[in-house]
Amino acid sequence: MTGQTTPGSAPLRYRPGPARQEIAELLDGLRTDGGVRVVTGDPGCGRTAFLAFAARSFRAGPVWHVRADPPRPERPHGGLRTLLRAADRPVRLPGDGTAGEVLLGVLRAAAAASPLLVCVDDVHRWDAASRAALGDAAARVHATGGRVGLLLSVPGHRPVDRQMAGLPVWRLAPLTPGDAAALVDEATEGTVDPAVREELVTEAEGNPALLLALVRHLSPAQLRGRRALPRPLAGAEVLAGVAGGCLTGVPPDHADLLLATAAAVRATGEPDADAGLVRRAAGILGGRAAVPAPETAPPAGARVQLSRTTGSLPETLVLADGRLRFRSALLGRTVYAGAPPGRRRAVHRALAESLADPHGVPALLHRSWTVTGPAPALAAELAATAADPASALPPDLRRAAHARAAELTPDDAERAHRYTAAARQALLAGDPAEALRLLDAARSRPAPASVRGDAELLRGAVLLADGPVDDARESFLLAAGLLTDRSREEADTAVLGAANAAWAAGDLTACLQALAPDGSLPREPAPAPVPTAAPASVPAADAPPAGPVGADAGGTAPPGPAGSTGPTRSALLRDHRDGMRAVLLGRFDLAAAPLRRVVEWDPPADEPERLLGSAAAALMLGEVTAARRSGARALAAARTLGSAALEPRALEYLAYAELRAGRHQLARTHAEEGLRTARRTGQRNTAAHHHAVLALAASIEGERELVAEHAAAALGTARRHGLAQAATLAQWALARADLGAGRPREAVDRLGPLVRPGARRGHFAVWMLAVPCFVEAAALAGRPAHARTVLEDFALWAACRADPQAPAQLLRCRALLAAPEVADELYLRALDRHEETAGDFERARTELLYGKWLRRRRRLGEARARLGEALMGFERCGAHPWGQQAAAELRANGAAPGGAGTVRPARHGPGELSRLTPQQLRIARCVAEGATNREVALSLSVSTRTVDYHLRNVFATLGVRSRVELARLVEQAEKTGAQL
Repeated sequence: MTGQTTPGSAPLRYRPGPARQEIAELLDGLRTDGGVRVVTGDPGCGRTAFLAFAARSFRAGPVWHVRADPPRPERPHGGLRTLLRAADRPVRLPGDGTAGEVLLGVLRAAAAASPLLVCVDDVHRWDAASRAALGDAAARVHATGGRVGLLLSVPGHRPVDRQMAGLPVWRLAPLTPGDAAALVDEATEGTVDPAVREELVTEAEGNPALLLALVRHLSPAQLRGRRALPRPLAGAEVLAGVAGGCLTGVPPDHADLLLATAAAVRATGEPDADAGLVRRAAGILGGRAAVPAPETAPPAGARVQLSRTTGSLPETLVLADGRLRFRSALLGRTVYAGAPPGRRRAVHRALAESLADPHGVPALLHRSWTVTGPAPALAAELAATAADPASALPPDLRRAAHARAAELTPDDAERAHRYTAAARQALLAGDPAEALRLLDAARSRPAPASVRGDAELLRGAVLLADGPVDDARESFLLAAGLLTDRSREEADTAVLGAANAAWAAGDLTACLQALAPDGSLPREPAPAPVPTAAPASVPAADAPPAGPVGADAGGTAPPGPAGSTGPTRSALLRDHRDGMRAVLLGRFDLAAAPLRRVVEWDPPADEPERLLGSAAAALMLGEVTAARRSGARALAAARTLGSAALEPRALEYLAYAELRAGRHQLARTHAEEGLRTARRTGQRNTAAHHHAVLALAASIEGERELVAEHAAAALGTARRHGLAQAATLAQWALARADLGAGRPREAVDRLGPLVRPGARRGHFAVWMLAVPCFVEAAALAGRPAHARTVLEDFALWAACRADPQAPAQLLRCRALLAAPEVADELYLRALDRHEETAGDFERARTELLYGKWLRRRRRLGEARARLGEALMGFERCGAHPWGQQAAAELRANGAAPGGAGTVRPARHGPGELSRLTPQQLRIARCVAEGATNREVALSLSVSTRTVDYHLRNVFATLGVRSRVELARLVEQAEKTGAQL
């Protein structure tokens, strides 16, 4: 279509969330202003279901809903007659080209009393005269509006009809993985095995019709995971049932052209194929289907002469910039699966002969698909070419080559080795599900310990990014045992992987045991968790198994750079292991030297995993600048190498580094991009960590709904896969949002279990980060005793100097809990320490708390200066709710806060509430939440007598007689959007 295209959702009945809102808005628009939408999409995307849902949902007036039938040559305007007959509007249709005007008049007459919705499914099947008349009427409706709405569906796999060009399009998008999984659960009544459901969702690629066809094709035992699934999962019969109707009546020369295009696409993994290659292969097949040479190819979308037989390009193909592609990838799959095996082999043979490089991976792949049994020599050549680091091949093409080489290999050990190599490339390509399937194939073959160790090392890496992390740890430990005899370095790589998995799970004992030189627990007693908790190591839970300097996951470490005089990679692996273990034991004095060697080692720019390891070591040392530098280099390297799997992990390191530096908006930018790439590459665990970062950033900016959304997403994955680290971060974000909104009691209740000693304490490397929030909330809520029990643990952590913000935060916490005669000095010392670090937010929080403290002691001039600094700091970093607190304190202090960025409390609630002073509003809100006068006094740092005085004035001003009436009035104000 050449008109405006809007993405839609399909089918709507399976998408009860935002998609229903989209269609509701569309129908509202059609009801009030009229309009036109051409609904299109891939075969099986749900166009018919979409129109049926729209017809059922339209309540404003009559609906004309018809499905087009194939045209009958003897009956011009047969389509229009069907529509008008169904609407009981018999009209004589002229044959002079004015049928469109007649139809428009009929439609407007029908819409005179109430809005009219017309739904026509498969408009392309109408006769040309009917399509022309309908297109003319639709164009006029689109241009002039009115109360006529038209929804016209056409398939997305064929060229645009001239009559429909220029009309706005609603293209039905594939189902998201979550919606597809819900559809499978609905179709199987919840009896499907989770692993089977995941395979079905992956195979269907978001196509609802294909997904349901796959479900119907499997037996109950297969759906429950009790019998093996068929391979391929979507075979020729299933694909033909969904999309075969789009390929009926294809002439023989077109059939060869379609098959050659499908086979060429299969060999490269790209969405299109070189038209010149297809032309040469078609010529070898018999010359019946000749594609224009690239240098003479017409522009995209143009129809081209192909052969004397048919005279045009098949409507299912598009030729653009010398490349051929299917309008729908599903059609390409259907063409290839449905072709006779002998014809497929002939096409691959022709393609192999047509390629310029007969020894390149594409040519070797085509040759491999011409043989039907083992071919050791061809398999060896294919595997060697795919493994050549000098060849610029994308990981997905290397995966296909290694996997095909494994299929052609008769030796079991070599076959397992090649399946493992294919799985490694699948992981780099961002397809962990395919990587696990290939590893399962490797596992099914008897192989020596070293080959099995490679496979288990890689399995651990896959599960660490997208699976239960306890399972990942066990795979790493198994790999370490299997690889010890071959390479100590590879075993150390696996050990670090096991430690990282235990770190993600929050299992301190398992982490220490994995890092011990002999695999045992330390002789010295385990330390208190606080000093072991290095927030610098937060992302280390998702560091690559290779650590900072180890081998690529599942592979062998290449030799060091030529002429290098630095430490060996084995030594750096030991440094990383020893430094991490010392951190966990609270011995930062012992950790500094080995970790610094890891940070200062400068790995090549094409080794992103080792750069990520350097970033992790820098974070453990609290050197956020070095961590940001290594993380940025790792991201650039991953993108340059096309390593989709490493991008979200590099972005995670960058996000944590920016959070540690106090730059939450930059952290948010990195995490948003990281979340997109993690979703695209199937890394649910990594996505959970990005969700947690986004929740933390949103908690500063006061977006409570966004905090709840991201925290829920992080917690959902964390609970399923055992991610204690992500869960603790998400809970901290929720509590900080409560604190920013002036709800300290809720924040205390949420954070208490996370920071206090006991079985419910949060992740050992994260919980202390939430201590400053907990102390502040406890002090404001009148529960200082709760805070004192954890503050000394936090002091031990701050003394380690691994977190640049911690010393100032500690002094601020001590000031909150101190007697008045010492609190003043503590606040001032905290502000001095803030001068040593970057980040506006933490300093502004200290200024705000100090300003509150000064105002309650009637030191109004000093309070005004501190509160003004706090307000400006919050405005600079976008911390809106905290800025509102500072502004309210300034007003209570007698000053009117200014500045373009100041967010003022709204005054559009119930009228009487606007008459209260800021202090009265705060007291009214606390009382409405059920607080006693004593609790209010403790929360606001005032006397009970002051609360009594203000509360009497509140009652008098509002004319209420009880706390119940006050609570009801405040609740009404909050529902109307007033910010109290």
